[in-house]
Amino acid sequence: MPEPADRRYGPAPLPLPRGPLSAAVTAALRRAPDDLPADLGVDLDPADPLTDEDLQLTLFLCYELHYRGWQGVDEGWEWQPTLLALRARAERPFEAALRRLAGVPAVPAEGVAAGLAELVAADDGPSLAAALQRRADLTQFREFVAHRSIYHLREADPHSWALPRLGGPAKAALVEIQTDEYGNGRLDRMHAELFRRTLDRLGMDTGYGAHLDVVPAVTLATNNLMSLFGLHRRLRGALLGHLAAFEMTSSLPNRRYGNGLRRLGLDEVATRFYDEHVEADAVHEQIAAHDLCGGLVRTEPALAEDVLFGAAAALAVDRLFAAHLLDSWAAGRSSLRSPALPSPPPTVPLVGSTPVTTAVPVAPLAPTAFV
Repeated sequence: MPEPADRRYGPAPLPLPRGPLSAAVTAALRRAPDDLPADLGVDLDPADPLTDEDLQLTLFLCYELHYRGWQGVDEGWEWQPTLLALRARAERPFEAALRRLAGVPAVPAEGVAAGLAELVAADDGPSLAAALQRRADLTQFREFVAHRSIYHLREADPHSWALPRLGGPAKAALVEIQTDEYGNGRLDRMHAELFRRTLDRLGMDTGYGAHLDVVPAVTLATNNLMSLFGLHRRLRGALLGHLAAFEMTSSLPNRRYGNGLRRLGLDEVATRFYDEHVEADAVHEQIAAHDLCGGLVRTEPALAEDVLFGAAAALAVDRLFAAHLLDSWAAGRSSLRSPALPSPPPTVPLVGSTPVTTAVPVAPLAPTAFV
């Protein structure tokens, strides 16, 4: 039986708080829009903003008001001035941490497309895709999919914020990429819908935001940086650079993800999301580097450094994300905040007739606040 539309497409229920700041924000969002206290008495400059659970969840809470909103939350909160001021205060240490992590990539004489290629070629992060292709068990693959569900169930939406902020060749290139992401207007071909089928084939909750409570701060950071770039016009160059880095580094990993699921015995419905990206992103790579980012910089040369910063930030935060998963699995522990994914059904849909079971069953545990 199909899920109710509100579960599939949002809004999601408010997540559990992870500290005093996110607790204050979630408590406020349960009320009618009103001014927040001038001083919440919480630290808005943690030692490591990229992995601070409280800061990252607070940013996610604020940003989601500009996407699907939150279940039961008054839509007037989206533009409530004191909440926007709090978000701006939380964004400052986050953006500063991103700039420290990414550095200031130089624009080569050959131009921004060459700079993007250099960044991608120099990326030496751990190969999460290779691990998922060759040795991950079903439990670990399901964890990976839970992490990625936070983005993939709204895939393309953060980058679409750039459309009204562009004109000329960059806008045309972005429309071409986004049209594919949204399935050329067909619901069944939208990438978010293809990913929902992967979740279903893995026996996982397919609701929008269903896995938010169990993913850690580093996963939220990979999503929050897109929202940070997308919701600030001054960062439109970084947003396009981020998209270019995505497109230029996704074809081979998606091939590996699909092959990893096939190794585990999953069928073509489960792998279609990844298989679709192998071909699409090989085309998008050239459009993103030359037409999208190159077109932007030809029109607005001053944004070249921002483009490369956005790409470098995307690659750097993804390295942190990959390291978290691989380090967790190497230590024999879950990469989630709590091993809260319900165990899958005894079998999952297969290509052949041999059932696949989890190598390491995960007991269903309710997530707790402030983990």
